[in-house]
Amino acid sequence: MNYSATARKSFVVTTPLYYANDIPHIGHAYTTMAADAIARWQRLKYRDVLLITGTDEHGQKIERTALAAGVDPQLYCDRIAAKFDSLWSKLDIRYDRFSRTTAPNHQLIVKDFFQRAWDGGDIYKGTQQGWYCVSCEEFKEERDLLADKHCPLHPSKQVEWRDETNYFFRLSKYQTQLEALYAERPDFILPNSRRNEVLKFVAQGLQDFSISRVNVDWGIPFPADPQQTIYVWFDALVGYITALLDPDVEPTLENALQQRWPINVHLIGKDILRFHAVYWPAMLMSAGLPLPDRVFAHGYFTKDGKKISKSEGNAIDPVELVDRYGAEPLRYYFLKGIEFGQDGDFNETRFAEIVNADLANNLGNLVNRTLNMAKKYCQGLVPNCHAEDIDPNHPLKTIGRELGAKVSLAYENLAFKDACEAIIDLAHASNKYIDDLAPWALFKQDKQAELAEVLYAALESARLCAYLLSPIVPKISTDIYHQLGLEVDFDRVCNITNNATVDPEGLKLPSDWERHQEWGILTANSLLGEPKPIFAKLELTNGSGG
Repeated sequence: MNYSATARKSFVVTTPLYYANDIPHIGHAYTTMAADAIARWQRLKYRDVLLITGTDEHGQKIERTALAAGVDPQLYCDRIAAKFDSLWSKLDIRYDRFSRTTAPNHQLIVKDFFQRAWDGGDIYKGTQQGWYCVSCEEFKEERDLLADKHCPLHPSKQVEWRDETNYFFRLSKYQTQLEALYAERPDFILPNSRRNEVLKFVAQGLQDFSISRVNVDWGIPFPADPQQTIYVWFDALVGYITALLDPDVEPTLENALQQRWPINVHLIGKDILRFHAVYWPAMLMSAGLPLPDRVFAHGYFTKDGKKISKSEGNAIDPVELVDRYGAEPLRYYFLKGIEFGQDGDFNETRFAEIVNADLANNLGNLVNRTLNMAKKYCQGLVPNCHAEDIDPNHPLKTIGRELGAKVSLAYENLAFKDACEAIIDLAHASNKYIDDLAPWALFKQDKQAELAEVLYAALESARLCAYLLSPIVPKISTDIYHQLGLEVDFDRVCNITNNATVDPEGLKLPSDWERHQEWGILTANSLLGEPKPIFAKLELTNGSGG
């Protein structure tokens, strides 16, 4: 079957299936906020979107953690999965599928996938000796270890010596095919810095990797040897395919691949780049399946310039953060204040400065002042002006006509910072335009046509800013639309996919919805809403900042 032919009608973005050994941290939130923004943008374009997230729930680390907590591993995973789900709700993440590797359907699909690799001769029995990090669920090269045999990624954890008979996947067989993939599709791995890391790793020569473990009860039984369980990554990566299975459909690999394979974008942290950019495509090649379009790996976080660690006592609790400041400021800061793909720093003073400057002083000020003038000078109506009659060289119209395409390209490239900067530039230009043209003076001079054009251009620019920012701050964008007299709820727009114009709750989109990415939508003399501030400035709590 040509899986690609049907999948191009859809758009699928995934976060990692987060390892369920502990509660979610800020890195998990960052990836998922980015995935949600991508999904929302694609939904605005009428794509049939699936945002997949979930939890990876097998392995020795989880087994040991649950034992230390005195609970059954499944109960432990249930509690952790609920924590992730709760955080996604707080952050207004509209995911479509939550994939859990302990789900019965997943086990069946893993066995189907395994069978393809087995039948292709890509799995064999062998022995492995070496230093093993339980936290990474991975063997480590001795040369990479820190002093006293500590893991470089988990400096507080000592690695363990293992001498095991396991089953291996013939990764080395796919060396040439992977190198060809990277050469033919240079955008398969992004950003380029991560691509270069993978190229360097692969050039050293690929080694077969173990896909089973002995003496680990918490996992999917290995189909060819019940004394072993399937290694975490050979289990977890297939979870992306399991998530594609529609409800009430027989859980087979073939059925899961029917509609939306291949994945368009895998979003990950750079710590799991090798598994997604090397192991995963080789596994898919072995199973005879098309490869994902892109793997995008973002960087690490520091706090106030320091590495985040328990020993530093500077961990960022995303739940506490969203409870203190709300979802929208956090969504905006993490996607605008940090270039996606690079390492980033979280500093509460800078966070407040960026959010207050852009959402309160700039966009918020534009919306509030213009609406109040429309209420005072135009009886609360959209000014009697028509976009097509405004000079093509009008400063705001010129920016606005090009902005939709510019921001669209930025979203497609996951350049959230560039998208936000371009949008806020229009808001800034609109505020300057109002200051320069002084509509209050035009009113006193009874220059009604000029006044109408100034206020219309400013209101329309605010509307366009709201539309284009809606993937990142949907509630603020909805508030702006409502104040402009447009009954659109950007959260409910998330329910509208695949060229439908009505959601399950009966929401109807404007008949000109496809044009809302353009400048010039507001209808003259239509009723505006009541002006009110769209964003209250953040005040840092005592002890915050840096």
